[in-house]
Amino acid sequence: MLNGLIGRISAVSMLKQGLDDSSARSRQIASRVANASDFAAALGSTQASAQAQGQANTDVETEMVSLADEQLRYNAAATLLQRVYGQIRESVKGA
Repeated sequence: MLNGLIGRISAVSMLKQGLDDSSARSRQIASRVANASDFAAALGSTQASAQAQGQANTDVETEMVSLADEQLRYNAAATLLQRVYGQIRESVKGA
């Protein structure tokens, strides 16, 4: 009976997968921001070479907006998952 509620094809599994995916995307964005910041610090006041120019193309502001967007998605999925678990708890208590 509970397998249908929390099995492989359910709201719980989809929300959990969404949280995992969101977490992975957040780590990727944070890595790009960190690499761009480290690169800018290492570059200092020297002129950028052709390779450096390609590396400097990471727009930190855009990445930070993406990170904030991903955080909102993560929080929404986590809230929905909490509600689903709460409904399951109430169903089990009522049974």
